[in-house]
Amino acid sequence: MYPILTESLSVDKVTIAIADLPPSLEGTKIVQLSDLHYDGQRLSENLLQDAIEASNQEEPDLILLTGDYITDSTKPIEPLVLHLKHLRSRLGIYACLGNHDVYYPNSRKAVVEAMTRIGIEVLWNAIAHPLGAELPIVGLADFWSGEFRPTPVFAQLDPNVPRIVLSHNPDTAAILKKWRVDLQLSGHTHGGQIALPGWDSAPLMLQSLQSHLHPSLWGFVPLMKKCACVVKHWEWGRGLHQIGDNQLYVNRGLGSYFPGRYGCPPEVTVINLVCRGSEL
Repeated sequence: MYPILTESLSVDKVTIAIADLPPSLEGTKIVQLSDLHYDGQRLSENLLQDAIEASNQEEPDLILLTGDYITDSTKPIEPLVLHLKHLRSRLGIYACLGNHDVYYPNSRKAVVEAMTRIGIEVLWNAIAHPLGAELPIVGLADFWSGEFRPTPVFAQLDPNVPRIVLSHNPDTAAILKKWRVDLQLSGHTHGGQIALPGWDSAPLMLQSLQSHLHPSLWGFVPLMKKCACVVKHWEWGRGLHQIGDNQLYVNRGLGSYFPGRYGCPPEVTVINLVCRGSEL
């Protein structure tokens, strides 16, 4: 195995304003974790333990997980859930799946069964109400799964009711603009993994370079083709974005691919919900 560089865990706190948020949900605290890629190489035991401890220290009302718990084998899901069962939140843990969780034969079944066993509810084109009927949680199938079908899911929701949407791949935000999405939580990009001081993430810089190069030259620029395949909208690769009338937050993830992270630390996101207008 090649050594993979990482950085110290970052606990990023963000306040998200939600229109029509019920007063009873003002100040609701949500922790988001994403892209663990737990396989003995891409996420160390120490970093995983730090992330769990950081989450528990926040005493969240709800924990939301946004996919890619495994990488290229289902075997690590069993030891992973032995760690995840130590996560604590007042109203439980809900999750969507990522492309790696559904890519391999029987991987979706293995991941769902293991997470369900420890009380994590996996949402696949489904809706849950841990915060009550006034703020449903929507979990969509992975964008690349062939089962990404938001239309019948959103048809079940009153358009006047705010909602939080879990969708692993942030590219889906472009499609979801036709519906009300008060907050979409995604991962998938790992934040680009590398960001030089004073510059954008490396994939975003490559994307800009790509627009000036003939396609025949792309193969001569390291990682250009790979970055182009991961996600289309690298401008949404990390952090909070306004997409039309909707909001998107992209977590940088915990796990890493070779060569690793620089200027893009692994992230636990702590989200504080406020009613739009009260944050001013």
